Amino acid sequence: MLLDADDLDAALAQGLLDAQPCPGCTADCNARLTAAREERRFALAARTRHRAREARLQRRKAERDAVRQPQSIAATAAADALARALAKAKERRQ
Repeated sequence: MLLDADDLDAALAQGLLDAQPCPGCTADCNARLTAAREERRFALAARTRHRAREARLQRRKAERDAVRQPQSIAATAAADALARALAKAKERRQ
């Protein structure tokens, strides 16, 4: 058995996730099969949740950056307008 050899990659390739207990196997063998199958399902579900979380965080960051960018442009434009107004005021005083 592939699980006895601790070859999870081969066991997955042979259908570990869909495997059902075998009526010809011992209770111990079926218990190991079930435990290994559930552990892999749990690990795959955790990986899926992690990837979804990472995608969600990236999307939120992109949304925040998109909102912040126009404010930066507006702040730059305001600073430029203030500089021009100050320059005009200095010209008038002279």
